[in-house]
Amino acid sequence: MGFLGKIFGGEKEYPSLAASSQAAKRLEEIREPLASLASKVSDPIEVIPGDGTAYVFIGKPPKQFGIAWIQEGKVHNFKKFVEEKGVPLPRFQVLSDKLRQAYERSQEVGRYSMTVANRKITVTPSDSLGQEVGQIIREVAG
Repeated sequence: MGFLGKIFGGEKEYPSLAASSQAAKRLEEIREPLASLASKVSDPIEVIPGDGTAYVFIGKPPKQFGIAWIQEGKVHNFKKFVEEKGVPLPRFQVLSDKLRQAYERSQEVGRYSMTVANRKITVTPSDSLGQEVGQIIREVAG
């Protein structure tokens, strides 16, 4: 990020994710769907790699964001998932607040960067954040 980006609140700079890390190995397993998602959205992407599932914050959490997850090679969209399940708007807002709070609790977790589909993305290797996001999504699934 250049000087003006720092002044005006551009993207944060994080150290590169080590290729030998557990997070990198997990991301390698989902590289294709993650690259597909990264090429379709222009907003910043922050991925939380997990064992079998990766959660992706899209936008600028904790304020404005969407969430998706990659499971079994497929990208799932939280907003569409909630609509399919018929979740009323007030309940959706509660779930969004829970996701926001989960993200805020993980602010101190180390973050890294890597390039996917010619885009720099943020990687947050946090099992606890991944588990919390997964639990919130499972609340919708019932």
